[in-house]
Amino acid sequence: MNKITKAVFPVAGMGTRFLPATKASAKEMMPVVDKPLIQYAVEEAVAAGMTEMIFVTGRGKRAIEDHFDKATELEAELSQRGAHDLLQTVQDILPRNVSCVYVRQPQALGLGHAILCAQPVVGDDPFAIVLADDLIDAKTPVLSQMASIYSRCGRSIVAVQNIAREETKRYGIVRTEPQSRSPHRIGGIVEKPDPDKAPSTLGVVGRYILTPRIFYHLQHQTPGAGGEIQLTDAIAALLQDEDVFAYEFDGVRYDCGSKLDYLKANLAFAVKHPEIGAEFRSYLKSMGCRVED
Repeated sequence: MNKITKAVFPVAGMGTRFLPATKASAKEMMPVVDKPLIQYAVEEAVAAGMTEMIFVTGRGKRAIEDHFDKATELEAELSQRGAHDLLQTVQDILPRNVSCVYVRQPQALGLGHAILCAQPVVGDDPFAIVLADDLIDAKTPVLSQMASIYSRCGRSIVAVQNIAREETKRYGIVRTEPQSRSPHRIGGIVEKPDPDKAPSTLGVVGRYILTPRIFYHLQHQTPGAGGEIQLTDAIAALLQDEDVFAYEFDGVRYDCGSKLDYLKANLAFAVKHPEIGAEFRSYLKSMGCRVED
C-alpha cells in the first residue's frame, strides 16, 4: 500500500467574505495569532508524514509562494542583528525535506476542478487534500488520524462532523449505515441538500485522503451546484468503484472562512500560545471572562 506523501492545497479562491482585508492579500495568509492559515495547514500535512506540498493557486496568490520561499535578505538582516530566535522561526517554516509545487487554476470552476488541476503532479498516487479555511485544533493532527486509518483500509476517507440540521445547505452530507461507528462506510453523498432532504447531519469538512481513481470521475464530471465541478459529485461517482469512508475526527474545527469562527480561532490559539498565552489569559480574566487554566 502506497504511503501518502502528497498534499494538495486549493488556494485559488478570492476570499470575498473577508473583504476588504482580502482585496490585495490572499485569504490563506490571514494570521491566527502569528502564523497564517496556510502555514497551519502545511504543518498538519508535514506532521502526517507528507513531503510534497501542491498548491493550486490563482491570481493574487503570490504571497503564498513567497511565504514558503527562502527569504535571503530577511535572514541576513536577522542574523546581522543577532535575532537568532526570529531567524530560526523564519528558517523553520518549511522542513528541508519538504518541497513545494505550484499549479495554476486558470478559471474558478469549483473545488473539483481545482483538484483536477493538480493531477499532473499527483499522478497515480493516493493524496491528501487540505482546505486551509478549516483550522482544526487537535492533539493528534487530523491528517495523521486519517493517514493511520488509510494505512489499514487503503480506501478514500473524508473528514466529517455532526452539524445542526439547519446547516446542511452549507455542506456535503454523507449517508451512512444506521448506528455505524466511525469510520463509517459511505452509502451516498450529496452537495448542500435542504435540511428536510439531507440523508444525515454528518457534514464533510476540509480534510480528505483520496485514491487516484477520483481523477477519472473529475474528468467526466458535469458541472453541478453553482455551475461548478463539485468534488462531492465525483466522490459520489467514486462510490460505484470502491468503498469510501467518513471519519468523525477528534478535534475542534474553526471555519475561518467565517468572521466569527476566525475570531474564535484567534482567541483559542492565543490563550495557548507559549509566548503570550499566560499574559493573555490574565488579560481576559481582568475583563471578567472565564478562562480555563
